[in-house]
Amino acid sequence: MPPRAVLFDRDGTLVHDVPYNGDPALVRLVPDARAAVDAVRAAGLATGVVSNQSGIARGLLTVDQVRAVNTRTDTLLGGLDTWRFCPHGPADGCRCRKPEPGLVRQACADLGVPPQDTVLIGDIGADVAAAQAAGAHPVLVPTPVTRPAEVAAAPVVATTLTEAVRWVFALLR
Repeated sequence: MPPRAVLFDRDGTLVHDVPYNGDPALVRLVPDARAAVDAVRAAGLATGVVSNQSGIARGLLTVDQVRAVNTRTDTLLGGLDTWRFCPHGPADGCRCRKPEPGLVRQACADLGVPPQDTVLIGDIGADVAAAQAAGAHPVLVPTPVTRPAEVAAAPVVATTLTEAVRWVFALLR
């Protein structure tokens, strides 16, 4: 089945990563984020974001701050269909925090699209692992924080969001 939805990681993938950002004024899109999301929407695919936000569990952010940053990002991107974030810390043992599949499954349920018809584009190995655990298709777009082992292990690696979206479109043919 060709993809019916594309999910994106937020920090490092759609926006420049500002650790534990709770300030919407600090949101800056990566250079090709808007064009990539626009292209996905124009192709008729559902869109969403899945993002770990452990700053909430660490007491560095509030849920309202994360929502405000998400709202600003959503506005800059022209609106996505669903936003899901995990407020838990790495040691909390939840099923939503990437690399677990929960966020991907929740977003897919929101969109009414099964995970196997979904692509997740992210910048680290946890994004790839979450997609695989949920049964979705991962695409890794490495950044300076991506470890070489994560790049080597990823089934699909793209140098930019634009290239990642081209890969998605190749699946549509």
